[in-house]
Amino acid sequence: MSRKLRHSAIWDAIDDLAARHKLTPSGLARKAGLDPTAFNKSKRLGKDGRERWPSMESIAKVLDATGTDLSAFLSADDGNAGYNGAPPTGAFPPQPSTIPLLGLARAGTGGFFDDGGFPVGQGWDEVDFPAPARASQSVYALEVQGESMLPLYRDGDVLIVEANAETRKGDRVVVKTLEGEVMAKVLVRRTSRQIELMSINPAHDNLTFDLSAVEWIARIIWASQ
Repeated sequence: MSRKLRHSAIWDAIDDLAARHKLTPSGLARKAGLDPTAFNKSKRLGKDGRERWPSMESIAKVLDATGTDLSAFLSADDGNAGYNGAPPTGAFPPQPSTIPLLGLARAGTGGFFDDGGFPVGQGWDEVDFPAPARASQSVYALEVQGESMLPLYRDGDVLIVEANAETRKGDRVVVKTLEGEVMAKVLVRRTSRQIELMSINPAHDNLTFDLSAVEWIARIIWASQ
């Protein structure tokens, strides 16, 4: 039975993540480059008793700092987060409630992105997702179509992508080449001249491109599965 994302569960998941890395919640916040008080108990409820949620930006930073997968963090079977495969719902701080959505197969047809990989133009749908205000213009969603990315991503899964996010080895990324091909891969290596990508589907070979042949690279920050 699916469960909704609960306020207490998401904070419990943060506490559990800190404990697994032998850190206090304050230590986890410092490790992620956040204010050390960001995850304090006092920050979890407002003075009026209303629930306060950690921002998606804060969660992304702690997951990046600890090398933790977001989908695993949110779908823990031990009740930590109770993720049901849909974008989060609840009393998040005021943030855009929807982001642009496009089928991955259409992403390379032209007219949907500017030169930096930011979503533009007509023909986009929308999906609910509480993007941080800082990144609201650069976060969008791509819907997986077909079975080319099995077993990790299935037909109908939604990839949440940030256009201007920094990328590093091991990140899952979406890459668009100057020839118009758009692909979701794992970043293996990047130099000043080339980029090496590992296919998500093990049946497909790794790819190497000259950076001069790449129009843009964006990081997958979440997958709704």
